[in-house]
Amino acid sequence: MIERIVIIDQVDPQTFYGVNNANISLIRNLFPKLRMAARGNVIKVIGEEHETAEFEKKIKEIESHAAKYNKLTEDAIIDIVRGEPPMEVNAEGVIIYGQNGKPIAPRNANQTRMVKSFNQNDLTFALGPAGTGKTYIAIALAVHALKNKLCRKIILSRPAVEAGEKLGFLPGDMKDKIDPYLQPLYDALEDMLPPLKLKEYMEAGTIQIAPLAFMRGRTLNDAIIILDEAQNTTRHQMKMFLTRLGMNGKMIITGDTTQIDLPRSVQSGLLQALRILKGVRGIGVIEYEKKDIVRHPLVQRIVDAYEKRETEVSGELDATDPSLPSE
Repeated sequence: MIERIVIIDQVDPQTFYGVNNANISLIRNLFPKLRMAARGNVIKVIGEEHETAEFEKKIKEIESHAAKYNKLTEDAIIDIVRGEPPMEVNAEGVIIYGQNGKPIAPRNANQTRMVKSFNQNDLTFALGPAGTGKTYIAIALAVHALKNKLCRKIILSRPAVEAGEKLGFLPGDMKDKIDPYLQPLYDALEDMLPPLKLKEYMEAGTIQIAPLAFMRGRTLNDAIIILDEAQNTTRHQMKMFLTRLGMNGKMIITGDTTQIDLPRSVQSGLLQALRILKGVRGIGVIEYEKKDIVRHPLVQRIVDAYEKRETEVSGELDATDPSLPSE
């Protein structure tokens, strides 16, 4: 008899063990000759050497399956232990499987183009109105790269447009003050990674979320770097961000050029970058449209209504401008 220790390090142990440890109970029944104890992410098993070796092999296969699909069913466990391939979900176009095995895949042609651009280029601009899924797909691509060891870390950033006066009135330390600006990034990550795994990644610095001002002076190697709400960067901020790209790194920059919150006297760094970098090899630009909005159908009608009103207001201002020649 020997004792063998198996470490569960690819998935959250709660996902692996199942509700009320149902999965580990099933595994015990499938290996009746072995004595085992599971605690945290460690499984200790005692038995004959060849049987414990087979146990470890099967556990690692089960763990890999759980890591891929972000869930683990009893049927999958039984199939793997019996040496049969578990039933595959239709994975066409799927980037990753989110919480509870939810497939995350492109939902329109421009999202598909964004995935293709990310695979072919080191810098991708994704432009378009709110609700088109630009940021969500960008984070899904980054998580996929991390899980498949195509990068060592993910860096997510946003400009805190109101970072001057108003932040001072928010309670707490600097992290507490900037977190409200970064919450959309947390929301997307929580939809794609189990809570304990996400916490582990963030505590280890594997996933970092920081305001744009914190990026100065860094060189980001082996990383997927995402800049969200880039229309609110200044020209100097955008140049600073673009020059952070290191070896074996990729960048995705998302923004909506119709929602610039900068003072009117300040030019958007995103607009300038698009002009300067037009035609540069290794850069892809995806332009989403209103028809690509994947939120509630009402969102698209709201966007249409606002655009219509802005056009009307612009026309009224032109009609009353004294500098225009009268008829």
